[in-house]
Amino acid sequence: MRKFLTFFLLSMAFLSAIAFWYWRGNIYSKEVLKIEILGPEQIQSGDEIDYTVKFKNNGKVRLESAELVFEYPSNASPVEDTEQRVTKKLEDIYPGEERTAVFKAIGISKEGDVLQAQASLTYNPKNLKARYESTTNLATKITFVPLTLEFDLPVKAEQGGDLSFTVNYFSNMDVTLENLRLKVIYPSGFFFQSANPKGLDIGEWSLPTLTQANGGRVNIKGQLSGTQGERKVFKAQVGIIKDGGFMILKEVTGSIEISDPSVFVSQMINGSQAGSVGIGNLLHYEVYFKNIGATDIEKKFLLVKLNSDFFDLSSLKTENGSVGQGDNSIIFDWKDVQSLRFLGAGEEGKVEFWVKTKDISFSRKITNPILRDTISLSGVEKVFETKLQGKVDFAQKVMFINDAFPSVGLTPPTVGTSTTYSVFWQIKNYWNGLNNVKVKAILPPNVRLTGQTNPQDAPLTFDSASREVVWSIGSMGAFQGFDAPYTMAFQIELTPDISQVGATAPLIGEAQITGEDSFSGTPISERSEAEDTALPPNYSTNGDSGIVKQ
Repeated sequence: MRKFLTFFLLSMAFLSAIAFWYWRGNIYSKEVLKIEILGPEQIQSGDEIDYTVKFKNNGKVRLESAELVFEYPSNASPVEDTEQRVTKKLEDIYPGEERTAVFKAIGISKEGDVLQAQASLTYNPKNLKARYESTTNLATKITFVPLTLEFDLPVKAEQGGDLSFTVNYFSNMDVTLENLRLKVIYPSGFFFQSANPKGLDIGEWSLPTLTQANGGRVNIKGQLSGTQGERKVFKAQVGIIKDGGFMILKEVTGSIEISDPSVFVSQMINGSQAGSVGIGNLLHYEVYFKNIGATDIEKKFLLVKLNSDFFDLSSLKTENGSVGQGDNSIIFDWKDVQSLRFLGAGEEGKVEFWVKTKDISFSRKITNPILRDTISLSGVEKVFETKLQGKVDFAQKVMFINDAFPSVGLTPPTVGTSTTYSVFWQIKNYWNGLNNVKVKAILPPNVRLTGQTNPQDAPLTFDSASREVVWSIGSMGAFQGFDAPYTMAFQIELTPDISQVGATAPLIGEAQITGEDSFSGTPISERSEAEDTALPPNYSTNGDSGIVKQ
């Protein structure tokens, strides 16, 4: 009996060992199949993405009934496939075998969005009924959207006054954009009146199909109400209608401050209630004083102090006041001024003087200069501040020979043949910062933008209807471009027609820079002459007269 039991136990151990060996030989790990997606980690919106799905059988058995599933990101459009989810049946994958599959898509989304692509491969290891799946994914971030969207808004608006502004858009994407929408979200207190072109409603527009280097604008009119000093914020969004939803590509905001209400004015400069004046000008000050009390004012002195280094005191003059040599004060005596001798209740008097401002263009140490003058009368003292307006220099240059872009074509230009030129816009700003800075010019009918700009992300727009090219700079700091001009270059292409033979051909119209002095609140504007094919010798080929040939 003992021998039989021993034999039985040995037999069971042997069978268990055989079963364990058989089990070990038939287990399988899905980690044996390596799968990954190769592609870019960052792109610009509108770029084409090549997704390469790479997989390898690192095991010792053949993988059968293999099936690859690739899912495009929801905000990417397949180039060759018609569905976002693609399934491909694969031939058996042998041990050590490596393969790839390529999927192409156009990624279109707003800046900061992440495109998530996913791939999975299902299969049966040979001699196993179990089905395994290996998955992987790739995240690609949108770092830049080559689409310009910006407001052209005034900095301030009067309470309850009329308001007109524009929303400009421009595409520099290397793809055609369709099903576009523009949405404008208005602040409280804005009453919409009209828009050109008309929208789907007061805040939404269907935009035309945009190709590279094309854009447009929407003009909006209304009224704005609010309290003094309140800042009203407008928001604009441009995007694509996709799958019944609105996919935002670009979003911007702009703001307007409700300006001060009318106040009592006791001082005028050059005939106006000036809050700012130009540099180097002769200023005519008129100081008004009104008796708003119930009793008469008699035998008073009025004192004016010019408390600023920007006054040219050597130019100070007055007809009925006393000025000391090199002094910064003017005394108006009641003996010389009738209204200071006696001023009844409700009556008003006036004194005046003239003084020049200094030219400070040579200095870069002065920013936001202010003229201060203090008026003292009958125990009342009031300080007035008048801001000095900024200064900007602007130049437009056109070159054939240049370092910005390689030029193509014939010079002198020939009928029916295209020649490219480079336009340079150069700005030198002085002591005040600038807002809403734009440079504008009109392109002739047979001149077009090529889409090349330097820098590449320069906010350049083109309205195909008006043929207006706009460089929307936005803000500029004090003394920006002071040492070396702040420059933007873009390439244009001229194709002369038969009517231009024997003459120079226009390349670009008169350019104008506009904006607002962020310190004084006054508009700035400078112009540069139109340019044609008669370029200076160092900007063109030797001996090129610019006369169009047939």
